Amino acid sequence: MGRPDLNRRQLLGGLGGLFVASSFGFAALGTGADALAADADTRVRYWNLFSGGDGSNMIAMLDAFRKANPDIAVKDSTLQWGSPFYTKLAMAAAGNRAPDLGVMHLGRVTGFSPGRFLDPWDVGLLAKYGVREEDFNPALWKRAVIDGKLYALPLDIHVQLCFYRKDVLKKAGLLGDDGRIVPVTSADEWFDVLKQAKRATKKGLQTIGLWVNDQNFQWWFFVAFYTQFGGTWFNAANTEVTFDTDKATQVLQFLRRHITDGYANPGFAGAAGAEQFLNGSPFVWEGNWSVPVFSGAKLDYGATPLPPVFGEPATHAESHAFVLPHQSDRGGPANEGAHRLAAYVVRHARQWAAGGHIPAYTPTLSTAAYKALNPQSEYVSAMDHQATEPKVWFAGSTGILAQRVGPIVVASTLGSAKPETAARRMKSALTQLLAMKNPMDGRTAAQGGAAA
Repeated sequence: MGRPDLNRRQLLGGLGGLFVASSFGFAALGTGADALAADADTRVRYWNLFSGGDGSNMIAMLDAFRKANPDIAVKDSTLQWGSPFYTKLAMAAAGNRAPDLGVMHLGRVTGFSPGRFLDPWDVGLLAKYGVREEDFNPALWKRAVIDGKLYALPLDIHVQLCFYRKDVLKKAGLLGDDGRIVPVTSADEWFDVLKQAKRATKKGLQTIGLWVNDQNFQWWFFVAFYTQFGGTWFNAANTEVTFDTDKATQVLQFLRRHITDGYANPGFAGAAGAEQFLNGSPFVWEGNWSVPVFSGAKLDYGATPLPPVFGEPATHAESHAFVLPHQSDRGGPANEGAHRLAAYVVRHARQWAAGGHIPAYTPTLSTAAYKALNPQSEYVSAMDHQATEPKVWFAGSTGILAQRVGPIVVASTLGSAKPETAARRMKSALTQLLAMKNPMDGRTAAQGGAAA
C-alpha cells in the first residue's frame, strides 16, 4: 500500500498550501524547475517528493532562496511520492546520474545503503552556513548518523496527533481553564473522555476518527503506544527479537476498544474521519499535515500528541531530511551549493512549520513567531517524545516493516484477529524480517547494522 489516501491529501493539502503560503506573503506557486538564474555561477539539481501543500510551501522556500542567492541556480524536480521516488533515486545513484541534493524520510536512510547510494554530509561546510549539531534535538540528530557519519540533515518531524474540537469539548466539560483538552494519563481516563464527548456529539457522527482500516496509520498508532509502554523491537546487535507480546496485546486491545465501545465506526473508511471532524466529530487522530486543512476551514480546534495512556509520553514521528545521493565525483561548487541550499531551508523553516510540521532546527521553536502559531505550539513537545520505528534497513515511512505488520494491526483493530494472536503474528513477522537481506547491499540488519 502506498501513501495513505494520496488523492485526498494532494487535494486538501493543496488548498492548505495556498492558505499557508499566502499567510507568509509568498506566492503559492513558484517558478519551479525552470527557474535558472541567468547570471548564476552554480547549478544545484534537487529532487524532492513534496506534493500538495508541502509542494507549494517548498517552492515558496526555494524561490526565497533564489532571491537571496542569485549566484546559485536551483533546478528542482518533484517526483512521485513513495516507492517510485526511492527506486528512481537509487537507480540514479547507482548509475552516477544522481542529483546534487535529495529528500528522504529519515527512517528510510538506514536501508538506502549509506556510503554506497548516499554520501555523508560535510558537517564543517554545514557549520559554515549556520547549521550545527547543537541546533537539533539529540535523538533526531542521532537517527541521522550511521557508522559515525551524518547521512541525513533533518528538516522537520511530522507526527500523529489527537485533533479535538473545542466547541464540542467545551459542551462536554472537557476543556481546562487554558482552553485545551483536560490532561489524560491512562487508558481509563481516555475512555472516560470519549464517553463524555460522545454525549455532546451530534447524532450521526462518530466520536473519533482512527483510520481503522488503514495499515499505515494503524501501524503508526501502534508504534506510539508500544513506545509509551517502553516496548523494544530488537537487541542492540539486531540479532534477536525483543518484541514483547504481552505489551503488544495490551496496545492492540486498546485500539480495538475504540470500536467495541462504539466510539469509532469501522464503516467510515479512510478520510471519513477527517471529514466528520470538519462536520462536528469531537476527535480525529491524524498527521500534522492536516493543520492547514482544519485551519483553513476556520475551525475552533486544538491538537496534542497522542494521549500518554501507557506511561511515558510518546507519539509516532517521522522526519523529512535532506540527503546527498551518491556521486562518484561529488565536490566542487555544486556540492557546496547543495550544502548551502539545505542549510538555508532548514534555518528558514518558519513557513514550513505553518504547514503543520515541527521544524528540526530548534532555534526556530523558541522564536515568538513560532510560539504564535496555533495549534503548532500546543504539540511542539512531541519533539522531545518521538516514537520512531527501529533503526533497521526494512523500517521507515510506508516501508517493508509497515507493509508486513500494518495489516496485522488492522486485523486486530477490526476484530478479524484476536489481539493476543495478532501480537504473536507480529513477533513472527519481525523474526522473518530480521533474517532478510537488504536488496540494496545483500546484508541483514545484523550484518549491515545501524550504528549509532
